[in-house]
This record gives sequence, structure tokens and C-alpha cells, in this order.
Amino acid sequence: MKVKIVNHSKHELPAYSTELSAGMDIRANLDSPVVMKHLERKLIPTGLFIELPQGYEAQIRPRSGMTLKKGVTVLNSPGTIDADYRGEIGIILINLSGGDVVIEDGERVCQMIISRHETISWDAVEVLGETVRGAGGFGHTGNK
Repeated sequence: MKVKIVNHSKHELPAYSTELSAGMDIRANLDSPVVMKHLERKLIPTGLFIELPQGYEAQIRPRSGMTLKKGVTVLNSPGTIDADYRGEIGIILINLSGGDVVIEDGERVCQMIISRHETISWDAVEVLGETVRGAGGFGHTGNK
């Protein structure tokens, strides 16, 4: 599948790290390093703009390495980029470490996955079909 992209960053296009990677690494596009204090959140620019086909979304997810090594993660994970959005992709990061963290220009700050989705219409009814689980919630199935 081909997706239109405008790259106003100083960096290469998003890319898969390995042949079987599901997510493409997205890099920060910064004029200077960004210092994030403990529990501080920041919108990190990427310089990227995309045009997704109808029926697709881009999901923004944390990079496990960044979360483990720096204690920084994507706050609204997964973030969704809709097919009709044409603005710059911005990444909302939060610093969950115990101290300051520096985000550098060109640093891989998240991964992006392109996914197909369905558009539904509601069928308002008075009763839902029965299942074995029924209305059982969290922990309902117990330990097996």
C-alpha cells in the first residue's frame, strides 16, 4: 500500500527497523534538545504530514526501548491519526522516570502502525444475545 507523505523534517521517512516489524519508527524534529521534567508531558514535533486512504488509521505507540531506558512513553497510547487529518504529526510524550530526560533531534520517539478499520452504524435494540460470559467483567473468568 502506498501512502502520501510530506516530510518537512531534517530526517529520513518513517521506516521499519526490521523486515518483520509491525511499526515504523518516528523521529523527533527539534531545533534544540527538549528537557522533560519528572511527570512532564510535551508535544514533540515530527515534521511529517500524511494522507491516509479512507478506511485506514495510523496508530502511534510507545517504543519499548525508550520506555525501558528513559522512562518516557506515549501518553495517549495508542494515539489515532484519522484519514482526514492533514496537520503535522505530533507525539505526546510523558516522562515517568524519577528525573529529567532529554529528547534529542532525530531521536526515535515512537512507532506508527497503519491499520484498517471499519465504520459501523448502530442497531438500537432492547436486548442483546446471550453468551456464556454474559455481563461478567474484570476477573470474571478467574485463574485457569
